[in-house]
Amino acid sequence: MPNKIAKDPRIDKRIKDAFGEIDFDSVLDSSFSSREEIMAFEKTEEAKAGQALMEQINNSSHYKEVVPNDGLSTTTKEFVSDPDGNTIKIQYIRPDTDEILPCVYYIHGGGMEISSCFDELYQAWGRCIARQNVAVAMVDFRNARWASSAEEVAPYPAGLNDCVSGIKWVHLNSDQSNIDKNKIIIAGESGGGNLTIATTLRLKQEGCLDLITGMYPICPYIAGYWPLPENPSSEENEGILLTLHSPSDISHGAMVYGVEEFNKKNPLAWPSFCTVEDVKGLPRTYIIVNECDPLRDEGVNFYRLLREADVEAQCRQVMGTVHGTEIFLGCMEVSDETALSIANFCRR
Repeated sequence: MPNKIAKDPRIDKRIKDAFGEIDFDSVLDSSFSSREEIMAFEKTEEAKAGQALMEQINNSSHYKEVVPNDGLSTTTKEFVSDPDGNTIKIQYIRPDTDEILPCVYYIHGGGMEISSCFDELYQAWGRCIARQNVAVAMVDFRNARWASSAEEVAPYPAGLNDCVSGIKWVHLNSDQSNIDKNKIIIAGESGGGNLTIATTLRLKQEGCLDLITGMYPICPYIAGYWPLPENPSSEENEGILLTLHSPSDISHGAMVYGVEEFNKKNPLAWPSFCTVEDVKGLPRTYIIVNECDPLRDEGVNFYRLLREADVEAQCRQVMGTVHGTEIFLGCMEVSDETALSIANFCRR
């Protein structure tokens, strides 16, 4: 499918200039019938070309230039994830001060499959948030397709276990990190938006919601199958940055992350399966969606579900943007506004 960004009159010209000619279909192919086929494909030259493209996008020198490290401190911590016993890294980015600060626990995107919080893109996005005078703790969980710094690749619930363990570790070690443990929120975009919601759901199940004061999912990737009639944007915006429609009965994302959980309609794997009862009692929530994103309406509908359950929730649509525009830092006023919104939400 040709890239639709360049010809769409709704999309900001700066986004067209950055992404209008890129062949994103070469990164994530949908024509597979099982996770095993997908993982075998990863060894091919075609797959390596897709990985190289993502490496180029995620590690451009542009990000260091746009958001320098001036006045910020960046360190790396390690913890052991429970119940699997694997070692996971957390990247801390914060103002270079001993001040006790609120903390944004950030979960990177990539469909729960790819990317790392140590990519230049995510380091710069972490700096963008941290320069709003909050601490940022970015967890590098196990991906389901390409290895992060965690090295091991594993489907659900590996990444979720790491994210849940990480928020508990950050809270427990808040004193040594100069973090206000009474002001910690979970945030993340796309697949990280999925894990933001799923981590919060797990905390609810475990009676640990007091560890956080809110969640901030950005363009959450939570349906697991596309197109869906309840999400008109899954038809309207198909092929704009993301190509999600599957020729098979199961989507590419569900195959990689775990078909069994999709078939079981497990809301911890795909939060669009949540019922009103599932989300009752969740903490305050702020959701951002992008106008020209295939995922737009699943985020909007999750907001409506939260309101039906009397959860304090807001949802904002950013006009002229594609999926995840905020983190690509090509429209800095959009990125800065969202970073400030996250920080203010965290400080409340």
